Amino acid sequence: MPGAFDLGFEDLPRIIPIFPLSGALLLPQGKMPLNIFEPRYLRMTQDAMSAERVIGMIQPKNNEEPPAVFETGCMGRITSFSETDDGRLLITLAGVCRFNIIEELPLKNGYRRVVADCHRFRNDFTTDHEAEIPRERLLEALRGFLALKHVDANWEAIEKTDDLNLVTSLAMMCPFEASEKQALLEAQAVSDRATIMVTLLEMALLEGSDGAGQTRQ
Repeated sequence: MPGAFDLGFEDLPRIIPIFPLSGALLLPQGKMPLNIFEPRYLRMTQDAMSAERVIGMIQPKNNEEPPAVFETGCMGRITSFSETDDGRLLITLAGVCRFNIIEELPLKNGYRRVVADCHRFRNDFTTDHEAEIPRERLLEALRGFLALKHVDANWEAIEKTDDLNLVTSLAMMCPFEASEKQALLEAQAVSDRATIMVTLLEMALLEGSDGAGQTRQ
């Protein structure tokens, strides 16, 4: 059931600020904490708070300044906001809907803005918790991947998580390459995203085992 402050599809702003952040993936229904300290992004956050509280998270394609960005990102709504004594803002973004960039606009207060189109992603507003995903295969690959990375996990909590939240959380947290994260973002449905996740995890395991084998030789 939607919350009192949730945005509907018709409420989505047409013009949004974008925050290019390497390695950061926000998905619909996901939660992303952010530590804002650069002056331009402090201004961006303050401006967003006085409007629809929406920021578009998007991945840069390179390390240039300003970087080229991928065409697809995800709108996030600021759901928590606090100030620190040293001048930072701590916020949490809740993923709302993916978007395509139609046009980039002139800078405002030093930050970038775009005209965004969400029509291709209207289905992001459906909470398909019953999506058919290869859950057992996903969990098996995840166990091997976390063991490879020497990461402990709360498996009791993981196994109790519904399919949608499991796939969303893992896609956002796992340390994949930018192009791989982008593929996860652009996946048409949760089931497609889960299939990509399994493939990426199994490829990482295969590469890890190959590397271990070469080391032993």
